Amino acid sequence: MAAKKKPSTAAPPLTPAMFHILLALTDSEKHGYAIIKEVLSRTEGKVRLSAGTLYGNLARLEGSGWIAESSKRPEFGLDDERRRYYRLTELGREVALAEAERMQETLNQARAKKLFQKRQLA
Repeated sequence: MAAKKKPSTAAPPLTPAMFHILLALTDSEKHGYAIIKEVLSRTEGKVRLSAGTLYGNLARLEGSGWIAESSKRPEFGLDDERRRYYRLTELGREVALAEAERMQETLNQARAKKLFQKRQLA
C-alpha cells in the first residue's frame, strides 16, 4: 500500500520572511506593525522585517490564499482605522506546518551527521 502523499501546499521552501509572517499569525490576527514587533520579539532581535519586506510578502501570501484580511476590528477608539488586520487561513496553516516539518527533517539530518557535536582538535 502506497504512503498517503501530503498536499503540495508548500512545494518550494518558504523564504524566512514568509515563514515568520505565517508563524506570527498562527495564534491571532495581527496588523502589519504588530507582525513586525512579534517577529522581532520572538527571534530576540535576530530577524527584522522591514516594512517593504513585510508588505510585499503580505501581498504574496494573500494572493496565494495563505492569509486573508480579517473583517474583525478592535473596539472603536482602540485602533487606527487605516490598519489592515490579517489572519492565517486553513491552507496557510497547512503550508506553515509543512514548512516546519521540512525544517525539522533537515535538522534531523544535521543531527544524524553529528553537525552539532563539538569539534575535536587533532
